[in-house]
Parts: sequence; C-alpha cells; structure tokens
Amino acid sequence: MTINVEGKLINGKETAAAILREVAQDVERFVKEYEQPRLAVVIVGDDPASHSYVHSKVKACERCGIGSIHIELPASTSEEELLERVDGLNGDSSVHGILVQLPLPPQIDQQHIIERISPDKDVDGFHPYNMGRLAADKPRFVPCTPQGIIELLDRYDVETAGKRAVIVGRSIIVGKPLALLLSMKGGHGNATVTIAHSKTVDLAAVTREADILVAAVGQPKVITADMVMEGAVVIDVGTNRITDPSAKKGYRWVGDVDFDAVVQKVSRITPVPGGVGPMTIAMLMKNTLTAAQWAQRAIDEQ
Repeated sequence: MTINVEGKLINGKETAAAILREVAQDVERFVKEYEQPRLAVVIVGDDPASHSYVHSKVKACERCGIGSIHIELPASTSEEELLERVDGLNGDSSVHGILVQLPLPPQIDQQHIIERISPDKDVDGFHPYNMGRLAADKPRFVPCTPQGIIELLDRYDVETAGKRAVIVGRSIIVGKPLALLLSMKGGHGNATVTIAHSKTVDLAAVTREADILVAAVGQPKVITADMVMEGAVVIDVGTNRITDPSAKKGYRWVGDVDFDAVVQKVSRITPVPGGVGPMTIAMLMKNTLTAAQWAQRAIDEQ
C-alpha cells in the first residue's frame, strides 16, 4: 500500500509564510498612525547555530516591515555588561521587543538575563511574570514555539478538546508552556495533558496513549514507530544536526521523531526541517507587533 506522505504533512513553512504576510499587513496599517515596531536582538559569542537563528529573525523583520537592532557581543562579555545592555534597551521607548539569543556563555546566568528584560518587551515570553500569567489562564506574551504549535493545530483543524496529549520534554521553552496552553479552557485547549521526560517509566507505553504527541527532547529519532498510536498527530520540535557524507554540506537536519517510520502510522506530522521551526519566528514577529500595539495603547491612555 502506498502512503500519501504529502497529505499527512503539517507544513510549517507555508503556514509561517502566511502568518508573516498577515503581520506585514497589520504592521503597514499600524505605521500609518504610529511609529514602526522595533525588535532588538542580542547575541553573545560566535556559535554558528545561534548566528543562523538570529539572521533568520532579522530577515523576518525585514519581510514584515518591523525595524530590527542587531547587537553582537563577544563571548567574553560579562553578565554585568549584558545586564547593562538590557537595561539600555528597556529604557529605549523606540524598542518594543527584546530578545537575547540563547544559550549564553557559561559566565552568564541565563535566568538573570531573562528576568532583567522588561515583561512589556519580553517577546520571547520567558519572563516569570509572563509565565505566571500563562499559568493563571491570563496569557500575555506566550513563548513562541508553543504558540506556533497551537497555531499549527488550529490552522490544520486538529481537535484538541477531550484528546490525550503527551509532551516529551519539560523545558520552560516548549514543554511546560505548551502543556498549559493545551490544557487551558477554551480555544485550542481542553486536552488531557501528560508531560513525559527522562525519568518517565516505560516512556513508550505513555506515548502510545497520545492522540497528539509532541517530541521536544533534542535527541535525533528518539521517537520510533512502536511508540506512536495509529492515527495520532505528531508534532516534532527537535532540530538535530547529524553527519551525512552524502549531503552537500556533510550533514543534515533531523527531528526527534523517526519520520520515515512514524509517518506510516500517523494522520498528521510535522517535518524537520519545515515544520515547527518557521512557526517560532513567525510568532516572534507577531509578539513584536503586539508589544508595539500595547505600548502605544499605554501612551494613548496617559
């Protein structure tokens, strides 16, 4: 039997492109009356993957008509120096969103930096204030990757109410906020959510119960076909570089899911690349516009 793989794909690249077009239209309307939304992106060190991510974010800003400030700091930058940079951006009223690219060098406490960013400019959604609002069912800024996953489920008409969702991974970047979004009342929530992780006993037994399975562990092809329910929806958050002598660059990107085997069993699946990744950047653009709109509303109310 021939499997129609194309018909099962949740195409994040196409969906993200559509969202960027929508954001660009909203930005165009906004700047007719107010100032241009601006995003400041700070990168510390010379990690190639981080620089690639930052480049993609700057390019997305250009596509949407959002202004960008790209600040590159050496790997030797101290925590105090980075905090001073963040303070300066917090106090700059022309900057609406601040993103400090993670990970940071070992001499810098990542949490200190996250907590120093103004909650009003925290377009990554990692500040404890914004995390707390999400936990209280009063979301403001939501982390971009979980927000992008919810957007994909919505636009592909994947029902979540009453469904069993299993998230493999418990980070504050994906696992925990996504669990809150999927279990939230209304919208694309009302799912029964389980968070699985490295200490989960008999992981395969847990994942096989999932109508919606999200893999966010950062290990290539760790989710195999025998771990997936027939007809499940699988969201692969993983982006892992593996050596491949046959590839032009000598490597290729794969997800946390063994795609070729798992696609045979599922109803829907995100590919890697071209799945969740582009959605993360699209949601960042959406959050930056939202930050500018809120800032302007605060000015108007004064």
